[in-house]
Amino acid sequence: MEWLTDNKIPVGKAAKAVFDWMNSNLGPLFDAISYVMEGMIAGILWVLQTPHPLAVIAAFLALTWYLQRSWKVCLGVLLGFLFILNQGYWEETTESLTLILAACVVCMGIGVPIGIAAAHRPRLYRALVPVLDLMQTLPTFVYLIPAIVFFGLGMVPGLIATVIFVLPAPIRLTHLGISSTPQALLEAATAFGATGRQTLWKVELPYAFPQIMAGLNQTIMLSLSMVVIAALVGANGLGVPVVRALNSVNTALGFESGFIIVVVAILLDRMLRIGDAK
Repeated sequence: MEWLTDNKIPVGKAAKAVFDWMNSNLGPLFDAISYVMEGMIAGILWVLQTPHPLAVIAAFLALTWYLQRSWKVCLGVLLGFLFILNQGYWEETTESLTLILAACVVCMGIGVPIGIAAAHRPRLYRALVPVLDLMQTLPTFVYLIPAIVFFGLGMVPGLIATVIFVLPAPIRLTHLGISSTPQALLEAATAFGATGRQTLWKVELPYAFPQIMAGLNQTIMLSLSMVVIAALVGANGLGVPVVRALNSVNTALGFESGFIIVVVAILLDRMLRIGDAK
């Protein structure tokens, strides 16, 4: 077997050469991306941290009522946020919510149009499938290496790694929703003289709305699963006490912060679970 190992395919060296070239020649692009991301993060963080926590909780309750129309869900959301305040994790929670909301803005802003384009162009989707599979199966720690090289430490590399890991979900679910639109509806729209744009906005997108919302839900849940990993590159949030507990073998701190992450996941899931919380 020595002949096989002696002729090793230089996968690692090729990847390093590509990243070195990108780091040397695309510096202004990465600086612009970092500037935009930092501005978005700072804006969301200001909105969540500047008002009194009870005012922010009231806003989330209003959003929950608008989406769910269920006092039971609103009560659960209220109790969850009060528990977070009781445990003293409000600042860390808002920092994690900032990362999640920023990832949602980027992933849905990119993923939904790509999913629509892929649904209308089967060849494009076939070409995207191996790329999406790679993005979802490659260990997330691998994303942190180029993220640190290109963007340094802080919230931005954590956000970039999160986006790369999460982006396939809205693309796949948007493609599923658009491509599963019944042919009879499309033919009826065409028969009534609808243009391609009108068919998209008035037929395909309304029909695919549940799948798109499922993509948003998956985006939020997968982003939340990245908060601990993002903390390894300097991103603030609920991942920081988890990492601190791991380094100091602090069982109490680990379970406390981990349970807060679970509570946040449940709150966000119940808030956005459209149509089945009545």
